[in-house]
Amino acid sequence: MRSKMDSLKLNRRSLLKTAALAGVAQIASPFVMTARAADTVKIGLDNPLTGTFAALGKNELIGAQLAVEQMNAKGGILGRQVELLVEDSTSGEAAVAVQKANKLIERDQVNFLLGNINSALAQAMANVSFEKKVFHIVPGGHTDSVTGTQCHWNVFRVCNTTRMETNSVSKKLLEYGKKWYFITSDYAFGRTLQQGFEASLKAANGTELGADYTPLGTTDFSANLIKAQSTNPDAIILLLAGDDMVNCLKQAVQFGLDKKTHIAGAQQELEVLLSLPPEALIGDWVFEWYWNQPNVPHVAEFVADIRKKSGGHVPTARTWFGYAATMSCKLAAEKAKSLDAVKMAQAMQGLVLPPEVALMPNNPFYREGDNQLMPTLFVGNSQKPPAGGDKEDLFHVNQLVKGVDAALPVAETGCKVVWPS
Repeated sequence: MRSKMDSLKLNRRSLLKTAALAGVAQIASPFVMTARAADTVKIGLDNPLTGTFAALGKNELIGAQLAVEQMNAKGGILGRQVELLVEDSTSGEAAVAVQKANKLIERDQVNFLLGNINSALAQAMANVSFEKKVFHIVPGGHTDSVTGTQCHWNVFRVCNTTRMETNSVSKKLLEYGKKWYFITSDYAFGRTLQQGFEASLKAANGTELGADYTPLGTTDFSANLIKAQSTNPDAIILLLAGDDMVNCLKQAVQFGLDKKTHIAGAQQELEVLLSLPPEALIGDWVFEWYWNQPNVPHVAEFVADIRKKSGGHVPTARTWFGYAATMSCKLAAEKAKSLDAVKMAQAMQGLVLPPEVALMPNNPFYREGDNQLMPTLFVGNSQKPPAGGDKEDLFHVNQLVKGVDAALPVAETGCKVVWPS
């Protein structure tokens, strides 16, 4: 009898030891995750930390981390501490982003999902979060369909639509002339930007001289630039992002194209400008947020807080995207007084960002009907750092454009939100 009991005890000890090791290997068991889910509010960030968009993704992460730190210092969300879970979607594979989104939702049981920078990945993730009924904010994926033809009741967006970007800067670019050639990233973001500019060009009776569609991660744009110049354009419009924009601008200057025609585009990023030599700081663009706003409340404090987390670097629009998206999770939950996704989504309709989150003029708000944030857009030109100024002050803002003035009306976006019954 004792032998049998000893054997049972040994087997039980072996089982517990094996289970413990398995728990370590898997990071957390279902029991632990259930317990943690009751104790903390979880925000899952599924964004590129490697590849073409790595610099952008890392800055969105820094903004999200600051938001979580500030929330937890003030009691978290609904009295519960906030936990940020991060997954690297990589820059270009929708299957990877979807797999990571499913992991965050199903295994990690996040209350909120954030991501993605890549527009195609953002749309794929939005379809997953819709199926799973999880509250989802897209910080920085711009393609119009996210809050347009493929919009969902549970999906909100902080960054602008591509049409908002092109509408805000088109008038300035048309001053150079009405013959344009496009060099465009061959995925959802680039193509919808081009469609927006084509609409502006058509309305002005302009001429599209041609367009080259370049794969994500292109390093050599020489053939595209030479082809564009051969059409004698008034402007070469670069609809690229991340490392692609860096490489193309460097090569355009090397070929002297900036001396022969205008180089311009829609969205520009401080991450790109920081990677360029001084001679390549050219062109007119739109920034979605800019750090040098001396008369806007709370911006100086935000800049100082980010400098502490980023080795002295100023925040970029991506930093603000991550911060505002994460803070919006708290705003939604506390307005709804609930972590129920439907109640939070309803609470977000028309929600105005408070000044300490907005960090820009004109009271940005989430528009009812398509869940799109209506922020302020910063139209201007790249510049070398002003004498005696900050070395990262690489953009001169010439005009502030209200989001509601740049956006299509809800009825023209194609968005038809259907709420759960």
